[in-house]
Formats: sequence, structure tokens, C-alpha cells
Amino acid sequence: MLNDLFIGGAFRPSLSGERLPVVNPFDGSVLTEIAEGRAEDIDAAVAAAADAFPTWKAVPASERGKLLLRLADALESNSEEFARLESLNTGHPIRDSRGLDVPRTAACFRYFGGIADKLEGDVIPVDTGFLNYVVREPLGVVGAVVPWNFPMMFCSWKLGPALAAGNTAVLKPSEITPLTSLRLAALMKEVGFPDGVVNVVPGFGNTAGERLATHPHVAKIAFTGSTAVGKRIVEYSASNLKRVQLELGGKGANIVFEDADLVAAVNGSAWAIFHNQGQACIAGSRLILHESIAETFLERFVKLARSIRLGDPLDPQTEMGPLTSAIHRDRVLSYIKIAVDDGAEIIAGGKAPSDALLGRGFFIEPTVLRVPDFRSRVCQEEVFGPVVTVSTFASDAEAIDIANSTDYALGGGLWTQNLARAHRIAAHMRSGMVWVNSYKRVHPGSPFGGFGLSGYGREMGFEALHQYTDPKSVWINYDASIPPWYPRSS
Repeated sequence: MLNDLFIGGAFRPSLSGERLPVVNPFDGSVLTEIAEGRAEDIDAAVAAAADAFPTWKAVPASERGKLLLRLADALESNSEEFARLESLNTGHPIRDSRGLDVPRTAACFRYFGGIADKLEGDVIPVDTGFLNYVVREPLGVVGAVVPWNFPMMFCSWKLGPALAAGNTAVLKPSEITPLTSLRLAALMKEVGFPDGVVNVVPGFGNTAGERLATHPHVAKIAFTGSTAVGKRIVEYSASNLKRVQLELGGKGANIVFEDADLVAAVNGSAWAIFHNQGQACIAGSRLILHESIAETFLERFVKLARSIRLGDPLDPQTEMGPLTSAIHRDRVLSYIKIAVDDGAEIIAGGKAPSDALLGRGFFIEPTVLRVPDFRSRVCQEEVFGPVVTVSTFASDAEAIDIANSTDYALGGGLWTQNLARAHRIAAHMRSGMVWVNSYKRVHPGSPFGGFGLSGYGREMGFEALHQYTDPKSVWINYDASIPPWYPRSS
């Protein structure tokens, strides 16, 4: 395993010499130790990225794209290695790492490789005799901070558009799940990315992360993580007015109407909350059911939840693995207790599994809570685990009120066979993304992001490429007669 910092095209120890254990969430064992990046290591990485920027910016966009395409191919050629590494480090079931994480990561790099040379400018109609055109230029050194829940995939979401647009990058993966990020750095060197274009420095948020966010030579911070940390990053960015892009928490509403296809809605709603152990910002963590079908739906949903196979992430039969850390497991369990104290009823799960084989890992059973008040804490705050709350409604207006009752606005879904209702409810849901008769669908070409406490800016699509560039307006006087403003000068 690669376990040093990647700076200037080479792996090297941290300047402090300190190292951090990386833990397997399935059994609590130590997989390896990695170098702990600190402020001085971030300084070295930013210097390497700044040195590489003029050369990388001058590389033709088509050539930058070819390198990203080559990276996507190489990732697919090494897919089994990356899938196993991601599962070992995060607890993702191997069927998810193989079937979703690696393919999505490769697809994102391939998408931005394909559009790297398709970033168009504009010609602005102005006064006769002038040509005014707008070109887009890269920002410079970009700081990318990726979380522990989908570490490999989020690398591509940030590095893909940043590199395609001509920026260089310093990537800070979570100290909990750095392994695929470091392996990806090695793969980028193998396929020919110039030294210093991408640098990877795992470390804690209050040391390495804070230095990256305050560094005077970092032009932008792209951050995925908690809303609390996102707010601090906005404060840090004032040091040099750096650009900030935030993809933060979520509290996804998942509305099931009385005319929904119940088989599809039950399965889709389980996927919405239990995939990746509920550790997803877009998780459908609030089930909002029409009162006429609530009991029938819940009977099927609870039966499915109880049937989900927990186990070793490397076992292809495992459907749900452990949460990624012991600290986070305990946090999720504390929310379940808070919910019960507030009057919620546990109708499935609610605890760590009793199976002795799972006892060393960080597991929580798929949990379903019937809540008496949709304004309670468990319905308003992000739990970030395999925990779904259940509320009921009688009218479309009431469903919208419940859905829009939180300060988060990232993703949400609805299930209905009424096309007019689908468009109407989607229009009224305060959410950056809305899925109809599905949930958690993503594509490299579709902008991903939210409103409110879920952050601002967008990942993926041309929206992302634009957000890693600045527009430059150029005026050409080719035939304009400009009378002297100060006649005496002639």
C-alpha cells in the first residue's frame, strides 16, 4: 500500500515524521499507517502545484483531455485493486465498489476528458467597430477536500473538472479513508500527468485542511463534508477572497403518493437510505407516506429492511457493510436514542447487530423510526447512517410542507404515476436535485449540488467546468473612430 504524501510527483514522508493508523471498519484492525500531513506539508504541496501551473495551463486542452481519458482507462484496467482497497478502507460492500464506485469514478474522469477541449467562449454584441469576446481561464491552484464516505468517487468529481480546465490541485482526503486517493495519485503519475499537477496530502481538518483553506496561493477550495466545517471554510476563505464551492449536508425527503408503484417505491426507498449504510448526503432519510398506503408500504419496507444482509464488505453476498468509523457509529446510535426520547417508535433495527461475527466491526442494523412530529431533531438534523424516519400526509400541500421543513436542500424524491403531479411537486420541492420514481441517480453530465445549508456551487457537467475558470473579457478596436476625450492632446 502507498502510505506517504504525494507531492511534486513523488511519495515522501511528512515533514513532521508523524504517522496515522488506517483502520478496517469491518473488524477494527489496522490496515496500515500513513504519513500525517500538516500545515508545512500543505505549503510544500501548494508550492509544487504553483510551480506546475504555468506549464499545465499551457498544455493544449485536447492533451489534458487525453490524459484524463488515459486515467479512466487505467482505472478500469486496475478496477479490482481499487474496488478491494475502497471496500477495505470504507466498509463499502465489494459489490458496490465493483459495480458503482469504480465505474462512476472512471466515467467522471472520462466525461471531463471528453469535454476538456469543448469549453467555449462568447462573442458579445457591442458598439460598431469593436469586437468583444470572452474567454475562460483556469483559476490556478485549487484545494480539493474530499470526505470519507465516497473517497474515490469524490476525487474524480473534483479533480476531473479542475484539471480539464487547466488548474493544478492539492487534494486533502480524509485521514480515515486515504488509500484509494493515494493509489490514484500513483496511477496519475503512471499515465503521464506532469509532476506537481496533482498533490495528495492526507491529514486532519484542523491542521492540513485549515492551512489549505487559508493559504494565500490557493485560488479555490472545493469542499465536500459537513455544514459546520463548510461554514468555517467560508470564514477562512476571506484571507485572500478565494473561490469556495461547498457540497454539504442533506436531509432528503422521499415522498410516496397513494398512486405509486409500491414494489418500485419500496425497493427504491430502501436503496435511497440503506445504500452505503446511509452515509450519503443525498440519502432519502425522511420517508413521507400518504396516509392511505402508509401501513401497506411500511409492512413491505420493514420486511425488506430486516432482510438486508450485513457482513464482510469483501463478501460478494454482503448488502450492507459497517459504518466507516467507530466514532461515527456511536454518533448515529446517539441519534436513535434522541429520537426515542422524543417519542419515536423503532419499527426495525435501532441497534448494533447481535451476531458475534460482526461484533468487532462498526455495524448498525437498518433502522426505521416512526416519528410523531416531523419537526423533531431526528427529522431535522443529518444523521448520516442507515436510519430513516417515517411521517404521513393527507394532501399534496402537506407533503410539500413536510418536505421543505428543513434547512437542507440537496436531494429529494417522489413516487407517483401522475405526470402532472410529478412536475408540480418537483417544482415546489426546495431541493437542488429531484428524482421522480427513482432516487440517487447521478451522471457526470448532470449538475450536482444544493441550496441552503446544503451549500452552493455544482459538481459535474459544464456547470463544474465553468466554476473552475474565470471569464476574461477582451475588447478589440478594429474599425471604431473614437473622438479624443481630451482634444488638446492632439
